[in-house]
Amino acid sequence: QVQLVESGGGSVQAGGSLRLSCAASRTLYTSGYMAWFRQAPGKEREGVAAIGSARTTTYADSAKGRFTISQDNAKKTLYLQMNSLKPEDTAMYYCAAETSYRYTPRLLRGDFTYWGQGTQVTVSS
Repeated sequence: QVQLVESGGGSVQAGGSLRLSCAASRTLYTSGYMAWFRQAPGKEREGVAAIGSARTTTYADSAKGRFTISQDNAKKTLYLQMNSLKPEDTAMYYCAAETSYRYTPRLLRGDFTYWGQGTQVTVSS
């Protein structure tokens, strides 16, 4: 079992930055991989960025060039640095984790077993 707790959300003006964090209850060791998803009101949850077991990364087109996913050496904390934020980035952001091995992570909800409760990001124009 892995519990995930997100933090760092908030309200920011367009063009601003936020850094989200996700603390895992235990290390994922060498095999696990993690991701950030988001869900806006009335929309489906979508993948934003993921980091694989060997620290390869995958980004949604909407996140490329603006967001950076990273992880601490112990694989217990996941980060999402978000720059140049836009109003369309407004959503609840969720951390997800899986303990099995995947070199190139996918942004698919079904790939992840463990989920956090989310942290709200609101970007005003």
